[in-house]
Amino acid sequence: VQLVESGGGLVQAGGSLRLSCAASAFAFGDYTIGWFRQAPGKEREVVSCISTVDGRTYYRDSVKGRFTISSDNAKNAVYLQMNRLEVEDTAVYYCAAAAVWDSKCPIGYFGSWGQGTQVTVST
Repeated sequence: VQLVESGGGLVQAGGSLRLSCAASAFAFGDYTIGWFRQAPGKEREVVSCISTVDGRTYYRDSVKGRFTISSDNAKNAVYLQMNRLEVEDTAVYYCAAAAVWDSKCPIGYFGSWGQGTQVTVST
């Protein structure tokens, strides 16, 4: 399983970015794909995840109402639309795959990681 993130960049607070996670040709429709982030000096944390089987989603509280995760199984891709970005959203964002669904998307379930894409939100 290979995952490649793209779409990061520098944006002002209140702005938007759309991250993409492109997956290699595996049984994409049988996985959970998650977005995680890691800020300097902080632990990696889950942002959102989606089941490519049935579309169930999870969001951490701080991004609910601002971020939207979606998948396109035909394109083996998962997206994270990030609106009303805040300085606190600054981090390297990673996508990862898990073979099972858990409603909290615990990081330990995810065994395949992309290389990450930097998101920087300025004041």
